[in-house]
Amino acid sequence: MENQIFQLQYAIDTFYFLVCGALVMWMAAGFAMLEAGLVRSKNTTEILTKNVALFAIASTMYLVSGYAIMYDGGWLLNGIGDFDLGGVLAASAENGFEGDSVYSGASDFFFQVVFVATAMSIVSGAVAERMKLWSFLVFAVALTGFIYPLEGNWTWGGGDVFGLYNLGDLGFSDFAGSGIVHMAGAAAALAGVLLLGARKGKYGPNGEIYAIPGANLPLATLGTFILWMGWFGFNGGSVLKLGDAASAHSVALVFLNTNAAAAGGAVAALITGRILFGKADLTMLLNGALAGLVAITAEPSTPTPLQATLFGALGGILVVFSIITLDKLRIDDPVGAISVHGVVGLLGLLLVPVTNDGSSFSGQLIGAATIFAWVFSASFAVWFALKLITGIRVTEEEEQQGVDLAECGMEAYPEFMSK
Repeated sequence: MENQIFQLQYAIDTFYFLVCGALVMWMAAGFAMLEAGLVRSKNTTEILTKNVALFAIASTMYLVSGYAIMYDGGWLLNGIGDFDLGGVLAASAENGFEGDSVYSGASDFFFQVVFVATAMSIVSGAVAERMKLWSFLVFAVALTGFIYPLEGNWTWGGGDVFGLYNLGDLGFSDFAGSGIVHMAGAAAALAGVLLLGARKGKYGPNGEIYAIPGANLPLATLGTFILWMGWFGFNGGSVLKLGDAASAHSVALVFLNTNAAAAGGAVAALITGRILFGKADLTMLLNGALAGLVAITAEPSTPTPLQATLFGALGGILVVFSIITLDKLRIDDPVGAISVHGVVGLLGLLLVPVTNDGSSFSGQLIGAATIFAWVFSASFAVWFALKLITGIRVTEEEEQQGVDLAECGMEAYPEFMSK
């Protein structure tokens, strides 16, 4: 009877893990639509190409090397698919399966790999409209195959940071990846943006800042709703199991808090934009919702729903001011990815100790600094090497024409383009 109960729990937990992984995979569509809506029409095909290609590259590189680096060897290649029921049952009998995560190793890999792709998707929007496609894809190989997995080993993998210190021992906690995924992606994006430079016409010689509107705000809105939906898998799946009452309750609370934070972020950003600009700014509203989601991702299981709403609201307010500040610093981020995922990702980490006694502010700060320093420096080195070897920016003529034709040879909206 106990064997049958265990197998049922194993099936439920594995199925839940896979469904949540599929929801996170669907976030790739959200990023694609959001970015396609916020770039100009002449750059739409290329941004979509990047989003599909980076997901495929991330899936391959995490299989080849990333998972093994992140989990000290883990399962590699075909070993991920190995299944020994006798071994699983023996481990369960030894450790007790009540309260422990019980799921297939293959489902764990699948859930982890879509997180890797999410980190890389963050980079895509920040460097949009002026980066060479193939340079971006080469960088995707480095980030998903080595840079991200190594910092993942120091955090979720439990490894020591270059053998010097252990973040877990210092009180670092990041439930679903405000820092490990989102801030890491933003750090890689920032390194690329600093080397790449701003889009032509974005900034004037005397400090002027010129808006470059996106071509399709309905698509950007659709992308935001897809991301909002996918985030339930992102945070809910990080509970890791569903097959007992305590876990089911935790999953329900995580879903509730995730939604509450997104709503709080959206409302706060909308109001902040109205106060600052005198209008209801849709792009700030969209980024506010995403900022609320990023802010709660570091710890969605311990706040009350009201606290989650307030945390999300803080993220929504912060992201508006961050976008404005980066523009003043002439850091050109077409979709606001560095602000949403980086600045608010740091906020999410710093909010964890407010409700989670198992973490500390010092541990969160050291963890955030470790993640940012490693990902930014390693990414900067890769971007710089690419800049020297192949170049990372299209020519001024290609940028003016649009990277769709220059990099992909086709237009997303050919019937609307002037001939």
